[in-house]
Amino acid sequence: MSQSLDRALTLLSGLARGGKTLDELAEEIGVHKTTVLRLLRTLESHHFVRREGARHYRLGSALFDLANQALEDRDVRRSSHDALAALNSRTGHTVHLASYEDGEVVYIDKFEGHHAVRMYSRVGKRAPLHCTAVGKVLVAAMPRAKREEIARSIDYVVLTANTITTPEAYLAELDQVAERGYAVDNAEHEDFIHCISAPVRGAGGEVLAAASMSVPKVLLDYEGLLALVPELLAAAEEASVHSGWTGNGKGQ
Repeated sequence: MSQSLDRALTLLSGLARGGKTLDELAEEIGVHKTTVLRLLRTLESHHFVRREGARHYRLGSALFDLANQALEDRDVRRSSHDALAALNSRTGHTVHLASYEDGEVVYIDKFEGHHAVRMYSRVGKRAPLHCTAVGKVLVAAMPRAKREEIARSIDYVVLTANTITTPEAYLAELDQVAERGYAVDNAEHEDFIHCISAPVRGAGGEVLAAASMSVPKVLLDYEGLLALVPELLAAAEEASVHSGWTGNGKGQ
């Protein structure tokens, strides 16, 4: 990667965390202010960055346009929308759609819950594979050799008392997910939220994405969460049908 491109991308990543001054950006990437200013002017001319006042910068509209176009290009997001929106409307709980990308979960759609407690997630945000229900569904759908490879490569960061911490435990969990057709995050990612997830399939039975429902524990206990599995499975099946699945694919 060219040095200028690397610096420009670093600037954008820095601005994604909030507006910054020229001095702050120069310090962040470790170059002189004149170099940063030159990069910012180029980015500003293409609307990737916008200037506020003389020396303050934020992300520009072009970046958001590109992000929206990239998301709209994911057919599974469009084809799953109605089924997941209806699930959110019926239950009042937060519903996600996620895909696998470069060893992580990426949230590609979200329907916010109707209660006061908000999830940390947002569209475009990444999450770990080992402690999220969507991550388990996505990896469980892979061939066994690939599952093993991923399980051995994960850095098992402990986020709660329930987080899976070893490849052996993760692989055993994936076997259960593959067998029963859904996954559970029993307060493994965030200690006050638990989650269930099911696959959304394409025409050949391949898993395109994972749909999930997340519920704060204060609103629903674990048994209550599991009671919602049939609702989730029905919505995931409807999303799968809209994505081309006929029920005759190879499945897990």
